[in-house]
Amino acid sequence: MRGLVKNEQLFYYSLYREKTQLNDSDGYFTGDYGITYSDPAPMRANISPARGTAQTEQFGTGIDYDKVIVTCDMTCPIDENSVLFVDKAPAKNANGEYVYDYVVTKIAKSLNSISIAIKKAAVS
Repeated sequence: MRGLVKNEQLFYYSLYREKTQLNDSDGYFTGDYGITYSDPAPMRANISPARGTAQTEQFGTGIDYDKVIVTCDMTCPIDENSVLFVDKAPAKNANGEYVYDYVVTKIAKSLNSISIAIKKAAVS
């Protein structure tokens, strides 16, 4: 049932690329780093409406997550460094960076499916 096409929802993901040094206007290192992600790519999978008690044990007791994405695509490239656009389409802020709304908390792979725990992110 979890792999039915009619249960799948469209969302977007961006994969982690690199961590880069941030420089000021004179070219000097500021001490801060910026994270670069790939352009958002579309994907379809089953997304739970909210965390429930039946899913609490799935990732262990210490994992904090809001929703679970389940896919039967075993070639899914999403990892724990990825960011997701679940409740909104990808859009850029004034700095030209994509504003995502979820981050990956934990990934659990089984023989026929991948479960991805995600948490709401506060990104502006």
